[in-house]
Amino acid sequence: MHYGILGTTTAHHDDGTAVPVGGARLRALLTALALRQGRPVPADLLVDEVWDTGPPQDSSAALQTLVGRLRRTIGRDEVGSGPAGYWLTGPATDVADFQRLTGEGRRALDAGDHALAAERLRAALALWRGPALADLPDRTGPATRLEAQREEARRHRITADLGLGRAAELVAELAELCERHPLDEPLQLLMIRALHESGRTAEALRHYERARRALAEELGVDPGRGLRSLHAELLAPADRRAPAPQPARSAPLG
Repeated sequence: MHYGILGTTTAHHDDGTAVPVGGARLRALLTALALRQGRPVPADLLVDEVWDTGPPQDSSAALQTLVGRLRRTIGRDEVGSGPAGYWLTGPATDVADFQRLTGEGRRALDAGDHALAAERLRAALALWRGPALADLPDRTGPATRLEAQREEARRHRITADLGLGRAAELVAELAELCERHPLDEPLQLLMIRALHESGRTAEALRHYERARRALAEELGVDPGRGLRSLHAELLAPADRRAPAPQPARSAPLG
């Protein structure tokens, strides 16, 4: 079986045949189990995640009934149980696929293989069908971490595309992202690079000034070294300009 939780919860047989998963609580249970990718989930934690603020009076019996429904839906052998809780015995998920592809993409980017990096990262991002863990009543914790991984993968993909000379194609996408995240310095750096490499250096300088003001007004800080270095390069005479620096990469998210 293969499970999808980067969007509404799905289940598919190995041959690609979809398995209908009906009912909000059944999808929430499958989401909570698939998120752990085969690790046991204690029963009390599953009750909290599936029923959120309204657990049933006999939560243990209700969970057992719901697990029975899930076994009838995806196969009895697909759900293991024991003193440690419940788990999926064949935990192939789109989350695992996404993390594998983003890891391959980051390694290719570090090695300077922009074409391979762009291909792997684009494939990873294509796995997303909507908000992560859409069927969990409370998505705040793990969904936030997955969304952060998605944004990081998108930045790496943009960096790879810049390395392939696609700056002009990226300006509109980066403008939208920068509007949503005006205090994100690595994102602002990518936007300035894309403008400059598209032959729009005057706009790149204006964007730097907007980013500088936003950081000063909202956080009371100056731009970091990466932005300041790129700004200095743009101000230098054309014959003295060095290639634009790569944005600093943050550590992989767990």
